[in-house]
Amino acid sequence: MEKEILEFGHFYHIYNRGNNKEAIFFDDDNYRYFLKLLLKYIDPVADVYAYCLLKNHFHLLIRIKSEQEINVSDFKFSTIEKSKSINPSKQFSHFFNAYTQAINKRYNRTGSLLEKPFERKRITDENYLKQIILYIHNNPVKHGITSNANQYFWSSYHSILSDKPSKLKRKEVLDYFENETNFIFSHNNYDSLNLPY
Repeated sequence: MEKEILEFGHFYHIYNRGNNKEAIFFDDDNYRYFLKLLLKYIDPVADVYAYCLLKNHFHLLIRIKSEQEINVSDFKFSTIEKSKSINPSKQFSHFFNAYTQAINKRYNRTGSLLEKPFERKRITDENYLKQIILYIHNNPVKHGITSNANQYFWSSYHSILSDKPSKLKRKEVLDYFENETNFIFSHNNYDSLNLPY
């Protein structure tokens, strides 16, 4: 089945899992490195609103920047020649390939780490966007890892409530929930049964 093209100026829920549902994160350094690569490859082309990294899969809520917002000098190219056009899907491929290569090298493994192609769903209304934020942060609850979204370390939940410098669109996320109090309340009272996946 053909996957939806990532278009400029639109929100997407991006997610993927390990090949054959196998692990993609093996220790804390892997989670940190994934987020470092996310910043390197995805920040130039998209804003990150929420994320959650679990042992064998991950979820991202991103907004592909408009063409006017993109600065080609922000991109890290592996060759001397710069790309003539920016393709958001290619940036995600570079990101996932870089992570796979690092994991394969570190753990002496071969082959694909992630299922291909990665899943993406366009988000077209604000209510659905809020539901995706809640879904992403409550994913560890859904999978029985924690009993509350605030107990899981490898998600954007705490970063959104923090005042430390971050590239996350935390103000925009909190605005969707009106304030921090409602953000916390909504997460504590979230029912994951209302989303289809």
